[in-house]
Amino acid sequence: MTASPPALLPMLEPEPTHPTPALRLQEIFSTEYRQLRPRAPMPLFDVSFYPFTGVNTTIRLRDGKAFVRLSDMLEGAPDSVTRAIAHILLAKLYRKPIEPIHANRYRRHLGSEAVIRQAELVRRSRGRKNVSTAQGRYYDLDEVFDHLNQQFFNGLLGRPVLTWSAHSARRQLGHYDAAHNTIVVSRVFDRPETPRYAVEYLVFHEMLHLKHPVRMRGGRRCVHSREFQQEEKMFPQLELVKEFLKRL
Repeated sequence: MTASPPALLPMLEPEPTHPTPALRLQEIFSTEYRQLRPRAPMPLFDVSFYPFTGVNTTIRLRDGKAFVRLSDMLEGAPDSVTRAIAHILLAKLYRKPIEPIHANRYRRHLGSEAVIRQAELVRRSRGRKNVSTAQGRYYDLDEVFDHLNQQFFNGLLGRPVLTWSAHSARRQLGHYDAAHNTIVVSRVFDRPETPRYAVEYLVFHEMLHLKHPVRMRGGRRCVHSREFQQEEKMFPQLELVKEFLKRL
């Protein structure tokens, strides 16, 4: 009795290997570096994701090594977006012009509704909002809000958190933080010489942001829409406010 030859096992194709995410990031940054600086010595790239409060990106050089930190909200972004980020960071680092195609691609990604919603959720969970008090020495922001709500919005706007700023800022006079649903007014206006209409206008302006959220149009953030601007003109002492702010 003769033994039958052993059965031949089917030949298996080797599975394709894919670089790890960290190696892929290094590869993208190395490629963009070589595009910007064809003959310069290339640093070793250390690229990783970091739980920033916002969609932040940083790069710094130290001892011939480039340390890159990308917001973890960018994890999973398409390679084209990561290339755009690499190009922008490297161009800024080495003072090279930023190509519009990369700037537009990154701006469109940041302006997508999904990224905006995610950024607000992350800011709400990770960020801290410095809230002091709505009751100032001379003006009560809650009372101002309630008055304006009845006068201009039929009392339909829900009251957010209102607070005077911690410092008497002169650059950022007021802002609405959608992530924390907070209106902040610079404490520089909580003074006896400040006319009430100036405080009312600052709160009114931020209330319009509450009513007209930021929208995306053509890949750009539209902060002051046409509707926003039309309603802002309804403020009766608008010209007086402008003159007062110029003097300030």
